[in-house]
Amino acid sequence: KRVKRAPSAPEPDAKLGPDAAGPEEYSIPPPVSQGKWKNKERVLIFSSRGINFRTRHLMQDLRTLMPHSKADTKMDRKDQLFVINEVCEMKNCNKCIFFEAKKKQDLYMWLSNTPQGPSAKFLVQNVHTLAELKMTGNCLRGSRPLLSFDPTFDKEPHYALLKELFIQIFSTPQYHPKSQPFVDHVFTFTITDERIWFRNYQIIEEDASLVEIGPRFVLNLIKIFQGSFGGPTLYENPHYQSPNMHRRLIRLSVAAKFREKQQVKEVQKIKKKGSKVLIGEDPTEVVFETPAEEKPVEIQLVKPESKAIVKDKKKPRKIQRKKQKKLLRIE
Repeated sequence: KRVKRAPSAPEPDAKLGPDAAGPEEYSIPPPVSQGKWKNKERVLIFSSRGINFRTRHLMQDLRTLMPHSKADTKMDRKDQLFVINEVCEMKNCNKCIFFEAKKKQDLYMWLSNTPQGPSAKFLVQNVHTLAELKMTGNCLRGSRPLLSFDPTFDKEPHYALLKELFIQIFSTPQYHPKSQPFVDHVFTFTITDERIWFRNYQIIEEDASLVEIGPRFVLNLIKIFQGSFGGPTLYENPHYQSPNMHRRLIRLSVAAKFREKQQVKEVQKIKKKGSKVLIGEDPTEVVFETPAEEKPVEIQLVKPESKAIVKDKKKPRKIQRKKQKKLLRIE
């Protein structure tokens, strides 16, 4: 494309015609993204009421990293979860990440393909946000990420289903209007200790090394449902332990230690109160004993002399001084 500037005053010898191309004309470079936006995936990211500040920051970090996401107001606790399908339809979204808070300390994450399904429910643990000082990396806002998966995702069927769900939700569609045509960070999903560990790394251009950006969190799978936010259960994690049960076991272990200490104290008291066992006399103990000589008893017939009483010569003077001091005080 060529754009003409406003013409200046013509010189007498200048040629003004269609073939004349001078400093008045310059070319505009073509746009960076010439492709067509075909994969129109939109993800709705919101939460229920009662979340803490760390969950709110985590939710905001995911919205920052995913330019194809949308936000919505918090959902009331009394509403049923299937209402989220209607919210996604109104927001024109076909994927959803929903954070559900319970007891102001437990955080659950729902990943769903609305409205047909499937959907998965996770317990979120060990959350660290982008604002953590330990995260030294940085990436371009709106850039597209690479998704890296553990080889275990291809071995188990339920992990294969979760892998496809992660790909559709976390990957930024190509030629998205809000995205940048660069790939400078990696989302990694690793399976360790029956949990899915999420990490975000920046790709450094110099030596292709990785520096962690954040956020980071651990997903403990609970159930996979056939429908969106409900329906028949496709998979249930046998290794999952609810936070309530975990806290109950901790309380029971502390109570058991206390009871054990009390029992030890009671046993010690019983031992102290118990009568001592009397051991019979051994006749062999007195075999080598020699009797001591008896001393004669002296009988004193005369009364002992009484000790002389020594009078204190200074005592009258002391009494007199005390009386004088009392008189002076009174005066």
